[in-house]
Amino acid sequence: MKRLAAPLLLLILALAGGDARGAELVLSLSKARVTITSNFTGDTIVLFGVIAPGDATAPARPQDVVVTVRGPSESFTTWRKERYLGIWVNVDSRSFLAAPSYLAVLASRDPALIASPETLRHEQVGLDNTRLLQRIGSDYADVVPQDPFRQAFLRVKQAQGLYFERPAGVEFIASNIFRATIPIPGTAPIGPYEVVVKTFADGALVSRGALSLEVAKIDFEQTVATTAQDHPWLYGLATALMALGVGFIANLAFRRD
Repeated sequence: MKRLAAPLLLLILALAGGDARGAELVLSLSKARVTITSNFTGDTIVLFGVIAPGDATAPARPQDVVVTVRGPSESFTTWRKERYLGIWVNVDSRSFLAAPSYLAVLASRDPALIASPETLRHEQVGLDNTRLLQRIGSDYADVVPQDPFRQAFLRVKQAQGLYFERPAGVEFIASNIFRATIPIPGTAPIGPYEVVVKTFADGALVSRGALSLEVAKIDFEQTVATTAQDHPWLYGLATALMALGVGFIANLAFRRD
């Protein structure tokens, strides 16, 4: 019932008068906070949206929707290995700076059919068009999508279930009402997420909206994570003492003499 109430509320807002008509895009999430506990294996967030015409007298145009969800930024290093004397060794690396730790791209259809490659690149629609700042020697820049280090970075993230693209991830449930299901895997990083929605018509950007989403640990997990981040030495000492204690108890329990 809660999920059904959200699109109904959006529909009322979109059709209920001047305030709704003034807004081009009305968005709502089924919930704005995902809490992680010890048995967390993943969750699903549903995004609802209404495309309200800015001019009520203008003829409606069919529009496409692209939803991009970005997680907290992080740095990541990819390595290139070569075989040397029968052993695989690291010979070169590339550092990615402030890259999204989670990146989901959901669209109403294949982005290549929505707009031109130049528009998609400018609006960062799709994994290949997302700017990933890299440190190359003393320079900082993005590279072409075919760059082997960039491709390796994307493969690792996709294998972890943290990067993905779904060309049919946005569903229109009415002529101007859409929904998208955003999966949050069990390995999702904690922190603030940004949900950006863009609509296109005739290959051009029409409107843009954004919402905030938070993934947070609670209870004991939050205490442990906060301690590890704010007091690393205390966390390390406690972990070492706990390991020694478990080893001592195991020695007493399983010794044969």
